[in-house]
Amino acid sequence: MDIKQIRSFLAVAETGSVTRAAQMLHVVQPAVSRQLKVLEDELGVPLFDRDRQGMLLTDAGRTFAERAGRALAELDSARLEVRPARGALIGSVGIGLLPSSCDLLAAPLAMAVRSKHPGIQITFTVGFTDHLSRWLEEGEIDAALLYDPPASSKLSSTPLLLEPLCVCGIPAFGLDADDPLPIEVLGDHPLVIPSRKHGLRALVDRTCAQSQVRMTVAAETNAQAVHKALVIQGMGLGVMPRVAIRDELKSGLLTAALIDHPSFVRTIALALPTTRKTSPAARFVTTALNECVASCVASGAWLDATLLGPESITFESADEDIPE
Repeated sequence: MDIKQIRSFLAVAETGSVTRAAQMLHVVQPAVSRQLKVLEDELGVPLFDRDRQGMLLTDAGRTFAERAGRALAELDSARLEVRPARGALIGSVGIGLLPSSCDLLAAPLAMAVRSKHPGIQITFTVGFTDHLSRWLEEGEIDAALLYDPPASSKLSSTPLLLEPLCVCGIPAFGLDADDPLPIEVLGDHPLVIPSRKHGLRALVDRTCAQSQVRMTVAAETNAQAVHKALVIQGMGLGVMPRVAIRDELKSGLLTAALIDHPSFVRTIALALPTTRKTSPAARFVTTALNECVASCVASGAWLDATLLGPESITFESADEDIPE
């Protein structure tokens, strides 16, 4: 098999159509069909089910697409590192962001990168720490912000900031940002919290158990939008960082108070994989991400957050890799 076959296969997998794949690749349709046939003949299995709905991946096709996509991304990155564009950085960079702060960071980061290196294409992936960690290790993304990242030989992480957690609820609860509450408040009202696989839930369960606070769980969810909606409907108190509800606080839909307990503070770290080299484009984007984080904290947009150490982590400068 060759790269043309893989690109044709991935284009059809993405578009679900040989015709649209040919348009995407700027080639004629028979060329794409021919590449697919040669690839399927070599592998000895059908990669697509062909019906009126279009080209649907078979089980073998899904497996091959996952691996082939990663392999092609690595080849593209290697090509850019070996033969970069003169005076500019180009390439695709995958960045993982947390649900609570993605809206705060995505647009400023994209604009900062585009203004200096428009040839860099950023793909934003939003998820929780356990998902982002796995995607980093597997090569799906190049860098990520993580809450209290787990120890792993496959990841290196640098703490960026501390973020305290708060209880939030409708105005009737009378929560005040200037009046921290003891942990016992979590036992006085029903709670809307993440499910047990979520790191925040583990923190709440562990700390409440140690403090002998018995919780009443009104609802569990792993979707932040659902989490906020249930709290807004008055189902119970929520537990989350204030940055996650800054719009709802501003509009008066919710009020919030910090939890006066040392365990209700989380560290956000910038994580990179140790199993592969970071491309010049990824290093530039990673540095820009750190600068965006520092700017959001300094301006007060990242509510309650405290920077750790210097305002900017010193990475190997991406600009040093740009041929002049």
